[in-house]
Amino acid sequence: MPLITEEQLDALQEFINIGVGRAAGMLNEMVESPIFLNVPVLKVFTTEALKREVVARFSNHCLSIVRLNFSGVFSGSAELVFPTESASALVSLLTGEDRNSPDLDEVKIGTLTEVGNIVINGVLGSISNLLKQQMDYMLPIYFEDTIEGLLNSSYSFDADTVFLLAQTKFEIKQLEIMGEIILIFEMSSFGELLGRIDEELSLLSQS
Repeated sequence: MPLITEEQLDALQEFINIGVGRAAGMLNEMVESPIFLNVPVLKVFTTEALKREVVARFSNHCLSIVRLNFSGVFSGSAELVFPTESASALVSLLTGEDRNSPDLDEVKIGTLTEVGNIVINGVLGSISNLLKQQMDYMLPIYFEDTIEGLLNSSYSFDADTVFLLAQTKFEIKQLEIMGEIILIFEMSSFGELLGRIDEELSLLSQS
């Protein structure tokens, strides 16, 4: 895996925070209570290290997942991952539905897909705009799985895959809902991403 410097990691954290800030603004238009999003933790992983990190956090939980694939100069996929209890609480707050409502499954899928689309597009759009690179997005998809099932069926765990894990806090009515934004890059794309960040940092230092 290409080594990532502290400056590059700080820049990525700033890009992602800008993106989730914009996403929070859009989500605030959907509800009466203010929604605050922030990313206190951003880590870079490969293969086994990611497995250890997310299994320790999500083992024995069923997860609600929104995935969006992207391509361009940077290619890969992005996911917003919630434990289903957090997902149901978030949907209940966004829609006003009782979380035990029999119709919540249908409501939940539509609402979480929209939330995932807003948050992921906010993050990817921030990276794309700040690095001045065009990215194309597929339509988001929603599914549920355990972390073990997700790891075994969805990811290609090899030496050419890099994972960015951004722990995300949704703060609504003093309720903290934790989710994870997982950005998955092929090695060549991640190297390209770091190179573009270096170019941007160099331009900023000259201005």
